[in-house]
Amino acid sequence: MSENFTSPDFYNIDELLSEEHKLIRESTRQWVSKSVSPIIEEYAQKAEFPSHLIKELGEIGAFGPYIPDKYGGAGLDQISYGIMMQEIERGDSGIRSTSSVQSSLVMYPIWKFGSDEQKEKYLPKLATGEIMGCFGLTEPDHGSNPSGMISNFKSDGDDVILNGAKMWISNSPFADIAIVWAKDKNKRIHGLIVERGMDGFTTPETHNKWSLRASSTGELIFNNVRVPKKNILPGKSGLGAPLMCLDSARYGISWGAIGVAMDCYNTALKYSLERVQFGKPIAAKQLQQKKLAEMLTEITKAQLLSWKLGKLKNEDKATSAQISLAKRNNVDMAMNIARDARQVLGGMGITGDFSIMRHMMNLESVITYEGTHDIHLLILGNEITGHNAF
Repeated sequence: MSENFTSPDFYNIDELLSEEHKLIRESTRQWVSKSVSPIIEEYAQKAEFPSHLIKELGEIGAFGPYIPDKYGGAGLDQISYGIMMQEIERGDSGIRSTSSVQSSLVMYPIWKFGSDEQKEKYLPKLATGEIMGCFGLTEPDHGSNPSGMISNFKSDGDDVILNGAKMWISNSPFADIAIVWAKDKNKRIHGLIVERGMDGFTTPETHNKWSLRASSTGELIFNNVRVPKKNILPGKSGLGAPLMCLDSARYGISWGAIGVAMDCYNTALKYSLERVQFGKPIAAKQLQQKKLAEMLTEITKAQLLSWKLGKLKNEDKATSAQISLAKRNNVDMAMNIARDARQVLGGMGITGDFSIMRHMMNLESVITYEGTHDIHLLILGNEITGHNAF
């Protein structure tokens, strides 16, 4: 079980981390073991978001850890952010989604593209979790092709009038603000900060999910919503702005997926050493050893990939294609490990006594959101060949 977690580090990758990185990992790991692992199966079974964790996520610095401390962040580097996402997703992908949406999709665009007034108004409260945000890009008819969005706004005095709809929005049912991407009269995409309570703005919740059941997902509906022009993010417009946010989130996911894989591997290894069949532990059987050896190999490769990507991010050199490669590889790796780990546990693997089946179902969302598995392949293909295939 997660509380008896031992982190695999077959290539001594810890030697590449600073003492601060290791302290951050240990404190986040302890929080997950204390606050997430004991309750998460119950909340997933109920399909309920454990909202009491929001305050604790703020307290451990999981909201915007790389945001400068003058705006309430911790001013940490990108590897620190990745490590936190790894440990939180070891607990649950849905809890990591809550954290990374707040960090990379809400705080990041306000920090990068917002006015001084917007930064001072929103970032400190977002950092503590006093207010929560969500990110509205995906629409009912425009997922992988966000440039086709039909959400739009038109000028009206000191305000704009916003119309449209977004779906598959993490945190939307309880978010206090939404970073919404919509087109002006010239079809140019802008980011707007839409606040709960604005007339015509509703956030219906999405039910009947088999995946991310402990995460809160919903829609954003805009019916002639009057938004002050001062709520438009002034620093950047065009599709490149939301894609920069997605790059930050995808980077965090590349680390988060390692956390899932580690947890599944750890569970399978411990179970295989305790489960006796034909007079000996199943860990002594060749086919189980093959599974475990392949799991450790893939985790080790992913650890090195995300660590190097973190170094590139720290130097502001990481490209979108490099981030796509890591997100795609590491989530696929975690899915394969979850499936193999479930087989090691046999029938026990499908129960809520273990984390594997919950992780496996969560990854079905993670492999699709923030750019689908296939889209990331085509981003890489475009980078390699110079030909855009989508």
